[in-house]
Amino acid sequence: MSSITLRFLAEPSTVNFGGKVHGGTVMKWIDEAGYACATRWARRYCVTVSVGSIRFQRPIMIGDLVEVEARLAYTGKTSMNISVEVRSGDIKTGKMEIITECLVVFVAVDADGKPLEAGTWLPETPGDIALAQRVKAHLDMARSMQPAG
Repeated sequence: MSSITLRFLAEPSTVNFGGKVHGGTVMKWIDEAGYACATRWARRYCVTVSVGSIRFQRPIMIGDLVEVEARLAYTGKTSMNISVEVRSGDIKTGKMEIITECLVVFVAVDADGKPLEAGTWLPETPGDIALAQRVKAHLDMARSMQPAG
């Protein structure tokens, strides 16, 4: 399986002094969903390598339904690039809005912490193909900007 969605209600224990869910809590949820997706794909223990930029579009309020969707977007030799989208909204109306989205890179490791091959993921749906192409283009651009050495 190449995707997973975590759903839960935002609880009072997650709020900051402004009465909204802590940004750090949302980042924890992103890492947990990404981990679950990567581990399910690799069938091995995985570690977070990097997280792309996170920009919050709006706050999450206490009692909001929260969905954290993690989708395998691209695999390299040892890396798994997971696209994560966080949505929240009023559970009574069902109206959900995107809070943030980002790309998280995971690597499966052995008992000594050495990277293991990720296994090749081949996107099948038009949405998955488009996502994989965007991630691959992003990775190619990032690599081209690194200094030669």
